[in-house]
Amino acid sequence: MADADPIFFAAIPSVVEREAATPEALDTLLRGCRSPFVIRGLVADWPMVQTGLRAPREVRQYLIERARDVPFAVSVGQPGHNGRMFYDAAMDMNFRTARGKLTDIFGGIDANEGRRDPPSVYLASIDVPTHFVGIEQENPLDLGSREPLVSLWIGTPTRIAAHNDFPDNLACCVAGARRFTLFPPEQFRNLYLGPIDNTPAGRAVSMVDFHAPDFDRYPRFADALAKAQLAELQPGDALFIPSMWWHHVEGLAPFNILLNYWWRDTPRYLGQPQDALNHAILAIRDLPAEDKAIWRDMFAHYVFESGPAVAAHIPENARGVLDPLTAETAGRLRAFLLRTLSR
Repeated sequence: MADADPIFFAAIPSVVEREAATPEALDTLLRGCRSPFVIRGLVADWPMVQTGLRAPREVRQYLIERARDVPFAVSVGQPGHNGRMFYDAAMDMNFRTARGKLTDIFGGIDANEGRRDPPSVYLASIDVPTHFVGIEQENPLDLGSREPLVSLWIGTPTRIAAHNDFPDNLACCVAGARRFTLFPPEQFRNLYLGPIDNTPAGRAVSMVDFHAPDFDRYPRFADALAKAQLAELQPGDALFIPSMWWHHVEGLAPFNILLNYWWRDTPRYLGQPQDALNHAILAIRDLPAEDKAIWRDMFAHYVFESGPAVAAHIPENARGVLDPLTAETAGRLRAFLLRTLSR
C-alpha cells in the first residue's frame, strides 16, 4: 500500500482541548481524569521551547551545555524505514542501540542534516535528573503534590508503534512537532499486539503499520480506528495521556524533543501489573481448562472483586496481605515472591 500520511489521519477526530491558566486549574483537570486532552501553549514560555523555536542547533547546544558527563542511550535506525522503529522480517529490531556522549550523538545529527534519507536517531526516555543539570529548574511545571518521573525523548523523524504505559503521562512538545494517535484501553484486541517478551522498549506494540495498514491481515484495526483520537502538538503544547491508553507517536520535524511527566496515583510500593500478567502466563495459562476456571474464580474473589467479605472471618491482626497493602506488607509479599521465583 502507498504511504497513507496525511490522508489516513484526516478522518480521525481530534483530542479535546482544555485550558489551565493556573497550577490549581491543571491539578483539577488531571485529578482522576480518564480521558486524554490537549492544552495548547501550556509550556510555551519555557526557555527550552523558546530556544528550539529559534533553531534546532540552538536547542541541541542548550542540552549539551546542561548534560552530565554520563553515557546516553541512543537507538539508530538504518535508512529505508521512514523512521519506523520496529521489528525486521526476522522479528529482531530494525535498529541498533548504543551508548555515547550527547555531543557525539548530536554531532551525528548535525552531519546528516539535509540528507535525503538519513539514519533515524532516537533517544528514548532519558531520565532528566540523572542526565542533565538545571533542566527542571529552568523549565518548571507545577504538578502539585505529584512526584513524577521526568524524561526527555529526542530524535529525528520517527514512528513509534502503538503501545500503552501504566502511569499517567503529561507529554510536552519542546521542539519540532509530534502526532499522537490514541485509543482507549479496551482496544488492545483490535490493535493486534506483538510479543510481550520481545518488545522494542519493554511494552507490547501494535503490529499494524499506521502509514500502510493492511486491513486484510488486521481487519479489526478498522474497529480500533472508529474509537481513535488524534493530537498534533507544536512547541509549547501538552497532551495528557491517561494510564493504559494506547498511543502511536510520531516525530514529524527534522529534529524533535518531547519532555514528559509520568506518575501514578497509587503508592510506589505496589507492584507492576505487567509482572503479574507475565507470572500468570507462566503459572496459569497452560493449565487444563478446568483448572483455569478455578483460578479465574479465585482471581475474581481475591483481586478483581476483593470485597470486605474476603477477610471478614479472619481476626483483624491476622489478615496479612488480605488487608489493604501497606509499604511493610507489600515489601514482605515482594520478598516472598522473589524467593519463590528463584527456586
